[in-house]
Amino acid sequence: MPTLSLPKSGKTKADILASMRRARDKDAQWQNGKVFGLVYHISEEIDDLLKEAYTMFFSENGLNPTAFPSLSKFENEIIAMASNLLGGDDKVAGTMTSGGTESLLMAVKTARDYARAKRGITNPEIILPSTAHPALDKAGEYFNVRMIHIPVRDDFRADVEATRRAITPNTIMLVGSAPSYPHGVVDPIRELAALAQEHGLLFHTDACVGGFMLPFVRKLGYPVPDFDFNVPGVTSISADLHKYAYAAKPASLVLYRTSELRRHQMFVSTDWPGGIYPSAGMAGSRPGGPVAAAWALLNYLGEDGYLEITDIVMRTAKIFQDGINAIPGLKVLSNPEMSVFAIASDSMDVYELADELALRGWHLDRQIFPPSLHVTVNYVHAQAGGGVSHRFGECRRKSQQARAKKDRDEVFSQSCKPVDKSPA
Repeated sequence: MPTLSLPKSGKTKADILASMRRARDKDAQWQNGKVFGLVYHISEEIDDLLKEAYTMFFSENGLNPTAFPSLSKFENEIIAMASNLLGGDDKVAGTMTSGGTESLLMAVKTARDYARAKRGITNPEIILPSTAHPALDKAGEYFNVRMIHIPVRDDFRADVEATRRAITPNTIMLVGSAPSYPHGVVDPIRELAALAQEHGLLFHTDACVGGFMLPFVRKLGYPVPDFDFNVPGVTSISADLHKYAYAAKPASLVLYRTSELRRHQMFVSTDWPGGIYPSAGMAGSRPGGPVAAAWALLNYLGEDGYLEITDIVMRTAKIFQDGINAIPGLKVLSNPEMSVFAIASDSMDVYELADELALRGWHLDRQIFPPSLHVTVNYVHAQAGGGVSHRFGECRRKSQQARAKKDRDEVFSQSCKPVDKSPA
């Protein structure tokens, strides 16, 4: 990458912002509901609240809670509200992190150090379904923990018996998703956690996607399998605030059933000339803005607000799913519990469908095993409603026409090739 010098003289604010806007014009336009899984948005009113709360603590640093006790208060109350939402009690402890990846990194690091201290394990292994988030593999690489991937069932949920067979004396933790990102289905957490208990292992529920959605989905009367601290054996949970809690990025949580377990997450240096240096997570300096914005929004919306939003999102997701399933050749994989799902086909190339959608400004992640397109419906998509399935159908027809033309061109090309008359 070539180097770039600082400008010799500074530019004006107007020029700088204009340049930034021009750059942003080339980004995916999420505001029209054509982007899935990257941006979670409610309204301009909510954005204004988030921005004001964020900038109020723009300069504060969460590294030192004695200097900024307000941030400590906000973080502790966010953890307490999340614990209550996820079936915890007053023994639950946690930490705000920079996102789901850091939350999972911390859960793995904690499990490794706990097993080393309590069981003397020096070659730790964690068992997780093949659909678990790759941040867990990243954690394994960072912290020298072997990740054992087990297959999923035909419905894309974790296979409990395959998990049982994979347990060894070096196993320190089992993992399940609520839901898994690729297909939006909740793993059999109760059965997996019972298996962990049976073998004296830790169990982590990765609810980064569903932690602030599934509890409200259940309150609305939808069937939601048990996945949180109400399940015996669940010892830690990750849940992203910047997903279905609609908080400002970056903001996530990792929660532990006890503070004794969380202690193994902590780092403290006591022999540095600069003084005692403690940190709860990966970061040292921590921006105050995400903490303040998350606290503000949780208090602003409250349970009633989240229930109303969840109701709208679930109804919108149902419109999407019914529309997709009504299009010949397309289907929603399995039976997702919430508003995350995958689109697949037995008769066409879904990547070509994605290409046609991309030409029309839509952004859907392409997935593998099996080939599928990822959809995460949130409040920003409610305005798009049922018209989305019509656009999918239109793009399906376009991609089939393109495929047919490509096939005809290939046949024509083959038939027009000169015959090789050279001697054998």
